[in-house]
Amino acid sequence: MPSIPHVDIESLEHFDRIVAAGATSMTGWRVQSVPLLERTPVLRKLGPAGSVFLGCALEEDASTWIRDGGGLIFPAIPELPFDPYRGFLYSADELYAGLSSGYEATPDAQIYAWSRQQDEKGDTRRTLAAALHDHSIADALAELPGNRPWIGVMGGHGILRGDPDYRAAVLLGRTLARAGLMVATGGGPGAMEAANLGASLAEYDDAAVQTALDELARVPSFRPSIAAWAAAGLAVRGTFPGDGGVSIPTWFYGHEPPNVFAGAIAKYFSNAQREDVLLSRARGGIIYLPGAAGTVQEIFQAVTPNYYGDVVSQIPLILIGVDYWTQRVPVWPLLQQLAADRTMASSLHLVDTIDQAAKLVFSD
Repeated sequence: MPSIPHVDIESLEHFDRIVAAGATSMTGWRVQSVPLLERTPVLRKLGPAGSVFLGCALEEDASTWIRDGGGLIFPAIPELPFDPYRGFLYSADELYAGLSSGYEATPDAQIYAWSRQQDEKGDTRRTLAAALHDHSIADALAELPGNRPWIGVMGGHGILRGDPDYRAAVLLGRTLARAGLMVATGGGPGAMEAANLGASLAEYDDAAVQTALDELARVPSFRPSIAAWAAAGLAVRGTFPGDGGVSIPTWFYGHEPPNVFAGAIAKYFSNAQREDVLLSRARGGIIYLPGAAGTVQEIFQAVTPNYYGDVVSQIPLILIGVDYWTQRVPVWPLLQQLAADRTMASSLHLVDTIDQAAKLVFSD
């Protein structure tokens, strides 16, 4: 039986365009969070069989028409600080709206607070709402335009603005973006912010990069004030606007605020899903800057499919910092042991500089 093509409708304007083009049936329509209270006469002229409405505002007459005609309606869930059916990825401006009143006033902080409260209550409604939200984010991420290969940049959130390692990560992100790659990070502060910042500065000269770094160094960390840290980032982004690639943060680590430089932010509740999406999409390779437990987890999560995979499925994994990964956090010796006599041996690399890392990416 042939599959029915579906159409994602995520705005009232899109809905009106399809209707104006002569649509007579809603079969295959997936309508997400669209306000349709004033479109009841239009809806009643369309065959509803096979349609799905997710969190849309509908009059009762329209709801009855859709249900009786074979459509599905997922109702809005009340008292949530987020839309579980959203059709778009986040932006920094959305997550940090209201920042002038303090970080606690922003949607990002309020959603994190909600997730912590619901975890403590063990409310199954939280599980459902969070799962619906993360499904919507995954769907929006899959629809992200562009065909640039993704290159993952991982690293610790503790690297301070103004540190040499931060500057190195900025230059790495800029180099990768200038080569036409989509820089993808875990979306937090430190090395992740630096890589997204570098990607956003791809069209700027060295003097602009230095100016941006100097401005950010005035607020080196998100501690003690997330508001001051985020405001400094937003100010720099306003001066030097650009496409900072993609970031995939999580409210599971809500104490790590999202950086403002990614052009598209796919923020999840589930850290496991977020990690899987981030690592599986980075087919151009993954670069690891120094980091702690989270970065080590990401290394071995990416190593596993390489370990069991064939030549075609290998993803280049590049660790930067010979002393760090062999002495301070001795991951490299274990990787070498695992790679012995395995196909993945050729996909593992340990280098000391971002230039060496970039050359490996481009050679692959």
